[in-house]
Amino acid sequence: VQVVESGGGLVQAGGSLRLSCTVSGLKFDRYPVAWFRQAPGKEREGVSCASEPGLTDPGRLYYADSVKGRFAASRDDAKNTLDLQMNRLKPEDTAMYYCAVARDPSQYCSISESGPFGYWGQGTQVTVSS
Repeated sequence: VQVVESGGGLVQAGGSLRLSCTVSGLKFDRYPVAWFRQAPGKEREGVSCASEPGLTDPGRLYYADSVKGRFAASRDDAKNTLDLQMNRLKPEDTAMYYCAVARDPSQYCSISESGPFGYWGQGTQVTVSS
């Protein structure tokens, strides 16, 4: 399984960035996929999780309180991608952002714990200047 992130960079506070995660090597539309981030000296925290689509629903999106209303995740199961549109960025959003795929397709979507996610990318750096 390969997980590859892209789209990080340096932006001024109030600006926007779009991160993209591409996954290969598994049946993408069966797995929850999430974004986590880790700032220097801080613990890794969940940012957003996109559950897999069901028979009659497109799946659900979950967000950390700190990014609700500013960040929007979108998954494209035809392209095996999970994007994260980040608007109104703040200096406290500065971190390495990681995309992660659940170990098991039956796993629930979670942003409160990283243990359920077994496949991780190398990360992409987001730096927001004040």
